[in-house]
Amino acid sequence: MRHKFKGPVIQRRDQVDGSTTDQRLLDSRGPSDWVHTDPWRVLRIQAEFVEGFGALAELGPAIGVFGSARTPLDHPSYAQGEELGRRLVDAGFAVMTGGGPGAMEAANKGASEAGGLSVGLGIELPFESGLNEWVDIGVNFRYFFARKTMFVKYAQGFVVLPGGLGTLDELFEALTLVQTQKVTRFPVVLLGVDYWSGLLAWLRDTVLADGKISTADLDMMVLTDDLDEAVDLMVRAREERAS
Repeated sequence: MRHKFKGPVIQRRDQVDGSTTDQRLLDSRGPSDWVHTDPWRVLRIQAEFVEGFGALAELGPAIGVFGSARTPLDHPSYAQGEELGRRLVDAGFAVMTGGGPGAMEAANKGASEAGGLSVGLGIELPFESGLNEWVDIGVNFRYFFARKTMFVKYAQGFVVLPGGLGTLDELFEALTLVQTQKVTRFPVVLLGVDYWSGLLAWLRDTVLADGKISTADLDMMVLTDDLDEAVDLMVRAREERAS
């Protein structure tokens, strides 16, 4: 039987190709379609994890701040994000955002101007132009799941400013990981009572009432307008973790 081994893969019958891996690597005259294949994507994914881990390994205590990229400079949420960034730095935290404009930029700006570490984890999108100018350490990702891993691995808590689908995705990703015990429990603060109350009411009156979540799931989130309360929750969680 005609067969061929390619590393751990065996090819038989009409699946046997006529060249070797080394040959295709060294033959620059061959087609370039290989850069779009799944095996090559695996290496890119691996590289994103390596770069992310390397850049953030010595970050120290950090808080992830989520919020809308569409928040205007003159919006109250922008000013709130700036002040949040400053207060988190004063409490001894690095501030980690998605690195984009709007609420993310506000938190990065507040952290940077306060002399703290301002981190941005960017994502390749068709409608955003890279990391904001207030990011001190920035890592750009191709893949959302690699980026999300960095947030969950290196943040000790999350503060969520008003936002849209991306913000909701990050919020529920974090809650799901805690609920399923994939990560150690950490505080999640929703900043903006008027903005988030409707969501929490729907979760309580519809989702909880229909038995789809438990009361403990709702208890994972704290709703407030008080920046002092938000920062104090992060500080207490850090102290409990250290004890």
